[in-house]
Order: sequence, then C-alpha cells, then structure tokens
Amino acid sequence: MKIYGRTLGGTVFDIVNYAFFALLIILCLYPFWYMLVYSISEPSLAAKGITLFPRGFTLFNYKKVMELEGIYNAFFISVMRTVTGTALSVFLNALLGYLFSRTEMPGRKFLYRMLLVTMYVSGGLIPYYLVIKNYGLLNNFFVYIIPGAIAAFNVILIKTFIESLPDSLQESAMLDGAGYFTIFSKIIMPLCLPIIATIAVFSAVGNWNSWFDNYIFVSSDNLRTLQLTLYEYLNEAQTLARLLQESGNIEDYKRTMEKSLTPRGVQITVTMITTIPILLVYPYMQRFFIKGIMVGAIKG
Repeated sequence: MKIYGRTLGGTVFDIVNYAFFALLIILCLYPFWYMLVYSISEPSLAAKGITLFPRGFTLFNYKKVMELEGIYNAFFISVMRTVTGTALSVFLNALLGYLFSRTEMPGRKFLYRMLLVTMYVSGGLIPYYLVIKNYGLLNNFFVYIIPGAIAAFNVILIKTFIESLPDSLQESAMLDGAGYFTIFSKIIMPLCLPIIATIAVFSAVGNWNSWFDNYIFVSSDNLRTLQLTLYEYLNEAQTLARLLQESGNIEDYKRTMEKSLTPRGVQITVTMITTIPILLVYPYMQRFFIKGIMVGAIKG
C-alpha cells in the first residue's frame, strides 16, 4: 500500500524515527533546561521542586555568586588562560604535526615514537610537581599554559591531516623558493583550518574547565581561576548547610536557607556559569569540529 507515493512501511519508519530522535533531543536538553529554571527560581521555592517553569523568577542566585570576593579577577584569569593557552597549543601542535609529516626530518621516527609514549605512560603526580617546581612555575601564570601546550593526540590528528594533502602543494612552493616555515604558515595552516578548529575546541574546553593545576601548583589569590573559586564556594555552602543541620536547630536552618543560596542552588548556578561560555562558542566551531574529526578518523 502506498500513501502519497510512499509505502506504508516507509511512512511508519519515518514516524518512529522522528519520534525517537525527538525523545532523544528532549532527554538531552531537559537537564540543561532544568538547571536554568532552577537557577532563576526563588531558592526557598526551588528547594520544594521544579518542573518546567521558574517558581518566583529571580536572579538572586547569580547575584550572590557575582558578589563573591575575587570573582571578576578569577573570571579574567580563566579567560586569559583559555585564550593564550589555546593559541599556544594550536600553534605548537600544528608545528609539530607539520615537522613529523616531513619524511626528511632527522630522527623523525624516534621522536614520534617518544611522543606516542607520553599518551600511555605518566611520570606520576609527585615527579610532575617537582618538575614544575624546578622550572620555577609554582605560583606562575604560565603553569596554566606551558605544561599542557602539547598533546600527542592533537599532534597525531594534525600530522594525519597534513599527510592527506597533495605533496605537489609543498613541492611547488619549494620550487618557488619558499622555506619550511613559509610553507607552514602560508600554505599548511590555512588548509588545516578544520583540524585546527578541532584542536582549538579541545584545548579551549580543557583550559576553561581545568581547576586541578590551580589547586596543586598555585596558592596566590591573584592567580586563582574561576573554576576553583566556584568549587571552593560550593564546598563552603555545603559545609554551612551540613553544620546547621547537625546543630539540630531546624528553624535557624530554614531561615538561613531562605535568605541565602541553598547548596543545590549553588551547585546548579555554578554549573550554568561555567557552561554558558562554552555553549556560546561551540556552535560556531561545530562544522569545523565535525569535519576535522572525520578526517582524523578516516585517515588515521
């Protein structure tokens, strides 16, 4: 049986297919929608439960978080770390990927294998800390950027992408008198835009979300990142709530929770603040990101 030129089975399949993906989209979007609604609801009302819409619309949660001491400096440090760390990481990984793609490079195979070892073998936290200390990077902004600037996986992606390009492009440039760096900057980098965007997304997300290096290597408040600042604030809110509950004075606990952020409100608001910047950037990079990953998957 055909319906408007299509079989009944094909129509049923389309209906089931659309329904399945609609359900999948809802399952993916609802947690984020729930957090958004919770974060803009009155803390005392939100604690009683949230469904689809805010209960007592307010920006109280965000206002309290924005009043944290040092929050704006921490935001600036995180932005600077993300921008500079991503730029340096993209340049160094692209340069290494280009060098490893050149078959005439001395010691190419040995150095490439040594790079691959770093993907599987780690020196451990204590030796890593001692290396950072000996290089004078403790309480230094560059501790956020230099140690993670080069990643073996990113180098492999770029090397694989470059090897997929026609050799004639580089050969013709050399015949015209171009050197290696000129070829890299004027030919390779523009052609590698999809994979570079992929590396940039990886690096930016990693730098923005990172807090452990701040926790281990930096004790200066002036170099504190946004993630660690919000993480410690969340711990303080949870500790306060636990102490009030353990004191046995339920009325004091209720009054405090009505006048301030609840631990769950802090957690959700902090999650929203740290997630929104990435969500704003990712849609613009998505088309390059998918193309770059596909090339790495096929050619690798």
